[in-house]
Amino acid sequence: MEENQTTPEVQEQEPKKISLAEAMKQKLAQKKQEQANANSKQKHGPGGNQQTMKSQNHKKVNNQRKKMGV
Repeated sequence: MEENQTTPEVQEQEPKKISLAEAMKQKLAQKKQEQANANSKQKHGPGGNQQTMKSQNHKKVNNQRKKMGV
């Protein structure tokens, strides 16, 4: 009969019943943690997915002919 009885160790491993709001909070916290870990690896890791910096100084189009009507 001892085989059928649940020990405290087995009961701790089973998931506890929690509210839906609490479950969503835990899932959101876990997601934020994973994103933070992923972002830190990409920024500091070699060969990360970094975009190359582009110059913001763009040449303006010369529309002098349009203004003069030529």
